[in-house]
Amino acid sequence: MILYVNQNAGREGDGSKEMPFKRINEAAKVAKPGDEVVVAPGIYREYVDPVNAGLPDARITYRSEIPLGAVITGAEDATGWKHYEGNVWVYRVNNGVFGDYNPYTTYVMGDWYFAPVVRHTGAVYLNDRQLYETVTLEECIKAEVYKPSWEPEWSVYKWYTEQDKDRNETVIYANFQGKNPNEEKVEINVRRNCFMPSKTGVNYITVSGFNMNKAATTWAPPAAYQDGLIGPHWSKGWIIEDCEISNSKCSGISLGKYYDEENDHYFTNKYVKSPTQMERDAVCRGQYHGWLKENIGGHIVRRCHIYRCEQTGIVGRMGCVFSLIEDNHIHHINNMQQLGGAEISGIKLHAAIDVVMRRNHIHHSTMGIWCDWQAQGTRISQNLLHDNYMPEGATRAEGAMMCQDIFVEVSHGPTLIDNNIMLSKASVRVATEGVALVHNLILGAFTSVGGGTDNTVNGKNQPRYTPYHIRHRTEVAGFMTILHGDNRFYNNIFVQNWPVEVQEEKEDMGFRMRENDVVGTEIWNGYPTYEEWLSHFEFDKPANMGKLAQWHFDHLPVWSKGNAFFNGAKAWEHEENFLMDDTNKVFVELEEKDGKYTLKTNVYDFLGDFRAGMVTSDILGCAFEPEQRFEDPDGTAITFDTDYLGEHRPVEPVPGPFASKEAAAKLLF
Repeated sequence: MILYVNQNAGREGDGSKEMPFKRINEAAKVAKPGDEVVVAPGIYREYVDPVNAGLPDARITYRSEIPLGAVITGAEDATGWKHYEGNVWVYRVNNGVFGDYNPYTTYVMGDWYFAPVVRHTGAVYLNDRQLYETVTLEECIKAEVYKPSWEPEWSVYKWYTEQDKDRNETVIYANFQGKNPNEEKVEINVRRNCFMPSKTGVNYITVSGFNMNKAATTWAPPAAYQDGLIGPHWSKGWIIEDCEISNSKCSGISLGKYYDEENDHYFTNKYVKSPTQMERDAVCRGQYHGWLKENIGGHIVRRCHIYRCEQTGIVGRMGCVFSLIEDNHIHHINNMQQLGGAEISGIKLHAAIDVVMRRNHIHHSTMGIWCDWQAQGTRISQNLLHDNYMPEGATRAEGAMMCQDIFVEVSHGPTLIDNNIMLSKASVRVATEGVALVHNLILGAFTSVGGGTDNTVNGKNQPRYTPYHIRHRTEVAGFMTILHGDNRFYNNIFVQNWPVEVQEEKEDMGFRMRENDVVGTEIWNGYPTYEEWLSHFEFDKPANMGKLAQWHFDHLPVWSKGNAFFNGAKAWEHEENFLMDDTNKVFVELEEKDGKYTLKTNVYDFLGDFRAGMVTSDILGCAFEPEQRFEDPDGTAITFDTDYLGEHRPVEPVPGPFASKEAAAKLLF
């Protein structure tokens, strides 16, 4: 059955073509398995709360009749501004508009939030751009540049809010820098979500072709209910495709966690357990709440354009398992730098078990992709990542995170990073183990190697034990601290693209982290080869637990072969079959024209006859702790004979993400 929605209909109807519903949520109340909801172009200022689930073979589909023609927004027009002083205008709105959720009295705050708790979930938008919130009216009037901003020229557009309790009104002041708000498009967000079921278990929904924007979402940490402008809310089998998603106060798409009254912002509310223990509790409680492959995850997010969200483009804790995230363009995430904490990235996932992220373009974000805890069976492949670092002139905001293209944290693997183009100053932050990098182009450094996993408390090391799982399942198989190592580097190209500076160990989120500007695998000097590590275990003699304990808690081995190093990039001391070119000057430049991206580089001119071996799952072997092979989610082996563009590699391939020099010159995204 097809249900029709048209906000321009003359009167409310019954969902037929002749008498369509005027609101999408009216269709969402009655749509049944197999139904399709077709939405005519228009601006739908509403919250869509789907009631019924679809079935695996009878999905419920919500489709914009014209791609991006139907706009679902959490905002309302703000008209009738009164001039206050200078460039500042004032607007009043009765609090009855907000119902039981007022974004202008609700603060962005919670677990793992490190910025000052002074920003509201509300926002003011001028011509679809969010203004910067100030703490005082005086700041709003002065409208000085906010120095941590990644867009300083826009940071002088300000707003401030206060409550008039006598009149039950929200009062908003805004500095429009000389523009008359009554002659411009000005909106304020009033709804928390755009499209998200209020209950769990609303399975097998497709959302296709909508423009969704300006939701007053809340902070979405891993041991709390994870809000999103759109999301499945602890369900199975959603498809979110061909949508434009922008201007969420916190997160754009949430694939994440359900609400658990006993473990919701536990540290913020109760304090008495360490944050790490709170997260372990959340994992185990998830099993009780139905966290199984049969019930949760298996979502697809594809071909979406996600931008100008201030926490994440996509967030997910546990609910993201077994999902596919592909062909999305994610950019300008957290550029305002007014929110800060440990949950900020283009894509930020906890427990990305068997999640595949491929062919995404992620740039101008605090981080590109962050896989935190349980990146087991995770594959990050064929992505273009660049400009994910603080621009020159910006200062680091309070609570801000360090920047890199990919961050894998306290996981036991296997985590596979292959055929990516990573062009930022830091490429991979490796506070983890069990990672394989294969056929990547890497211009930035590895950071946090050997650190970033344990706390020092009262002079004692407090290791962070994290779970690993039954292969290709969610059931917990065990917990272990991070030993570091168990990493593989095959057939990558490393280019030292930025000057090397002396870096000291830093503290971030309470963890000591070793920073590094040297590109290449040299930072793993001191880690054993597999043969060296294995030699400590004398299998022809009775095992001595006490003697072997030192090796049970020492660094795990590293493998590195078939890599090429340019411009001073350095190789691991045990590197095999590698090319080190310190003579020729290599350049790698990303060119953009009309939204299309190509790579300009001479690196393939200097590879000469150097060839690497074909890499397979059997060569990569198994990640140590879960004893799981680097393989596809269905358990089949991978042969890395396909490049960034999907072209076939010869039997003796060149290193890097392209099968040939000719392939490297083609359109990237």
